[in-house]
Amino acid sequence: MHPGDVGRRVAHRREQLGLTREQVAVRARMDVSYLEYLESQPAAVDLETITALAGALGTSVRYLLGGGLDSPPGQATPVLRPVVEELQAWECWAKMEPGGVGRVARSTPEGPEVLPVNYRVLDGTVLYRTTARSAAAAAVGERVAFEVDQLDGAFGVGWSVLVTGPARQVTEADAMEWFGKHADPQPWVGGRRDTWVRIRPDRITGRVIRTAESTPSDDTS
Repeated sequence: MHPGDVGRRVAHRREQLGLTREQVAVRARMDVSYLEYLESQPAAVDLETITALAGALGTSVRYLLGGGLDSPPGQATPVLRPVVEELQAWECWAKMEPGGVGRVARSTPEGPEVLPVNYRVLDGTVLYRTTARSAAAAAVGERVAFEVDQLDGAFGVGWSVLVTGPARQVTEADAMEWFGKHADPQPWVGGRRDTWVRIRPDRITGRVIRTAESTPSDDTS
């Protein structure tokens, strides 16, 4: 593992939660200048520091160390006394707000197809970009499902949100230019991707799972 991997995961998780370095430093009881150094420079990190950061960021030491990245999530042993709760619509939007990677599901003549996409949330819609002839672009004009989740087996918590609604291509030049400047979800696969797709939900549901002993603030944000 490259020594800078931990710092990159710390920064990514902090940005997911919308926290400043100062806020995380206070939670982890460390100097903010050290946290800034850790996020920006390759550095060896001791277990005590990683544990403190995992707690401050509501995630696991295993995640910050990059453990399990080659395996599907959810392989940990289920926790005792799990509690599953329905999320309100505003809570679902709050979970999706940071953006990231979700999955678009559509029907094809060969059967259901599920596609990972980098997405952003904008004005009560889900936005992603792709190439004109891609499978993700073929969703345009169809009613689709969009799902995003986050699981942390180490803490036995997680959430999932499911959105359904029509997918439409954005064709207005002004809108596309604005998206490129302010809401651009850069696809991980790279390349030129000029087709913008917007899903306007007509239904949104979500669930959160936590341990019976945890409080609502303990779940994965």
